Order: sequence, then C-alpha cells, then structure tokens
Amino acid sequence: MSIMPAEAGGTQRGSKYDRLIVAAKGVPTVSTVVVHPCDESSLRGAIESAEAGIIKAILVGPAARIRDTAARHNLNIGGCEIVDTASTEAAAATRGVELIHEGKGEVLMKGSLHTDEIMRAVTAKVGGLRTNRRISHVFIMDVPAYAETVFVTDAAINIFPDLDVKRDIVQNAVDLYNEAGFGTTPRVAILSAVETVTSKIPSTIEAAALCKMADRKQITGGILDGPLALDNAINLEAARIKKIDSPVAGRANVLVVPDLEAGNMLAKSLTFLAGADSAGIVLGARVPIVLTSRADSVQARLASCAVAVLLAQARREQAGKAVG
Repeated sequence: MSIMPAEAGGTQRGSKYDRLIVAAKGVPTVSTVVVHPCDESSLRGAIESAEAGIIKAILVGPAARIRDTAARHNLNIGGCEIVDTASTEAAAATRGVELIHEGKGEVLMKGSLHTDEIMRAVTAKVGGLRTNRRISHVFIMDVPAYAETVFVTDAAINIFPDLDVKRDIVQNAVDLYNEAGFGTTPRVAILSAVETVTSKIPSTIEAAALCKMADRKQITGGILDGPLALDNAINLEAARIKKIDSPVAGRANVLVVPDLEAGNMLAKSLTFLAGADSAGIVLGARVPIVLTSRADSVQARLASCAVAVLLAQARREQAGKAVG
C-alpha cells in the first residue's frame, strides 16, 4: 500500500511527510548510528526522531562534547547510548561505520560533521560500506503545489555523472520508491532543457539511452521517459501543448537531473520559491544514510529518518524471505 497516495491537487505543507512519519511509527524501531552530533541542530534532530519513536539513537563522537551540547540546549539524551571517540570528525565517522559492520545499527545518520567526511568513511575501499551499486542521493520533497511527493536525484553526491552512474542513480531512486512504500512503479522523468534528442545537448542523448536501458531491463521497477523539460515532466497541460504522449509526462514523481548543479538549483528553488520541505537520504551503500541540514525543519528531519527506517524495514523483510 502506498504511503503517499496521489491527490487531485495541491496539499497543505507537510501533509505528505505526516503520512510518512505515521508509517515509520508503525514498524519496529531501527537502531541508528548518529555520527558526531556535536551541535544543537544535529543532536536535536536525532533526539526528536528518537522521542517520536522512529529510531533508537546511538550517538557516536566525543562523549564530553555531546553531553555538553545536550546540557546547553536542554536536550534529554538519557535514553541514548553514547559511543565515545577521539575529538576529530574522521574518528567519529570511522567508528560509526565500524558499528554498522558490527551489526549495531541498520541506518547511519550524519551529525555536525561535513558530508565529505562521513562519505569518505562510507566509500573507503577497506572497511567502508560500498556495494556494487554507485552511491547517490535523493531529495524526497514535499511541494505543497504538487499532488505527490517528488524525488529529485542526484543533487548532492555525483557532480557530473556519466551514463553508467546515471543508471545506478535511477535504479537507486526507483528501488527507494518501491521498497519504502511510496507506491508501485514510479514515473521517472529524465530531465534536460528540452524534450527532443539533440547532439547539441548531451544530456538528451543520455536520457534517451536510459529509457532504452529500461526497455532492455537494465533498469527495472519504474516507467521512464526522457528527455523531458521540467514543465512537461510535471504539468499535464505543458505536456499536452508539446504533444507528448506518455505515462510519465505531466505526472512524474521521480525527477532525474543531468548533473549536481542542476539538481541543487532545482531542489533549492522548490524549497525557497515553492515552500517545499526536503528530506534527504543516501542510497547504494550497505545501509541507508540520513543526511540532514541545519536549515531543515523539524518535519523534514523526522521525514528523513522515517524514509530510512521504512527502507531498513523493507530490507529486513526481504532478508527474512530469503532465509525462509
């Protein structure tokens, strides 16, 4: 059953995240390794998610600094396990990844360290959390003017992805949509500046190639169309005017951008011009990785954890079926 049902029009801000958080509260709590939560924003995000019953937080970093942050901002960390490390961000990131290997957590969550620092530990060739899938990021966006939750990918990890990397970016997003309960068979728009294939814009050629890869089952689980410009990807009237007839055009719920610059600008435009909230998750590693920002609302932080928890639960169930 979908946790994000399609609706006739726009929705109240945060309503899509409300359903997501409720769904996460309905599954067993997931142990989450929170790396270096040494400022108010990151520690509060972890504590609020734990208090909401979504995660069980394991706080990894310099214990004295974590406790001092909690005391200064009146945050109750009494119910959280603290794993003490050296004061450097790298030490906390390395220990956090080790705890995942030790089976202590099913989700990794970024604290107050830089994204590059935690991703360096995750992608390390020795001791990291790599899989055979390229790691990518998905913004799960609640746009009040759009009926459905929108995925934007990749706007945070891969700067200039080639065709093979884009294949993994698409597959990661499709798997998230299907496994975390957003619905079945996501409609994936491969974005470019135009909706026609032209050698003058290389991203249009890669978009067409990705669609053919889906035809050949190199990408599975979603319906792809591209190239599509943003207007005819999300607006039915724009698609009708351009005479684009496809199950994706005008009603896409996964937007695959040509590169990180385009994705970053799209996500921030939706946030600051359209009043959207944006939850974030990294996929393609051994466990889901929650990336939060100091600018995130409380609702967006909870939603980021909720998505990771629902994905972890789906993987739990898949593992159980495999054993059975």
